[in-house]
Amino acid sequence: MLLDKFPRVPLAHLPTPLEHLPRLSAELGGPQIYVKRDDCTGLATGGNKTRKLEFSMAADTIVTVGAVQSNHVRQAAAAACKLGLKCEVLLEHRVTDPTEYYTHSGNVLLDRIFGANLREYPGGTDFDAAMQEVAEEVRKGGGKPYIIPGGASNPVG
Repeated sequence: MLLDKFPRVPLAHLPTPLEHLPRLSAELGGPQIYVKRDDCTGLATGGNKTRKLEFSMAADTIVTVGAVQSNHVRQAAAAACKLGLKCEVLLEHRVTDPTEYYTHSGNVLLDRIFGANLREYPGGTDFDAAMQEVAEEVRKGGGKPYIIPGGASNPVG
C-alpha cells in the first residue's frame, strides 16, 4: 500500500536508523541481525506509535485511551502538544494497589507536561462508550474531537 495518498502530519525523524548487532549475529551463527531504532523517532523519547499517529492527528482535540503508564498515550500527548491540539486521555487503572510513583511519574508525568487532560477510570471500563462520551463533551464545548483507540490500532493507524 502506498501511504503517500493518505493525509499525514510529519512527526517523526525519518528514516530511523538500522543498527547492526554483530555479537548477536555471531551468537546465532550466521544471519546478520539488525534492529530498527524507533527510539530515534524524535517524539517524546521515541517509539513505534509515532508513525501511526502521523495519520491520526485530524482534529482540534484528540481523545485516546491507555493504561496508566501507556507509551501510546505519551506519544499521543506529545504529538498533540507539538501540533497545538488539545488532548483528552482516558487512563485505565489495571494495577492493584499502585504506588504513588506509578501513578504520578514516568509517562504520566510526561502526559501532564505535554498538557493532556487526564481522566482516570477503573479497569474493565467500556472505553469505546467512554471515549464517545468524552468526544460528545468536546463537541458540546465547540471542539472537533477525533478518537484514537488504544495503540492507535485502527484502520487509520
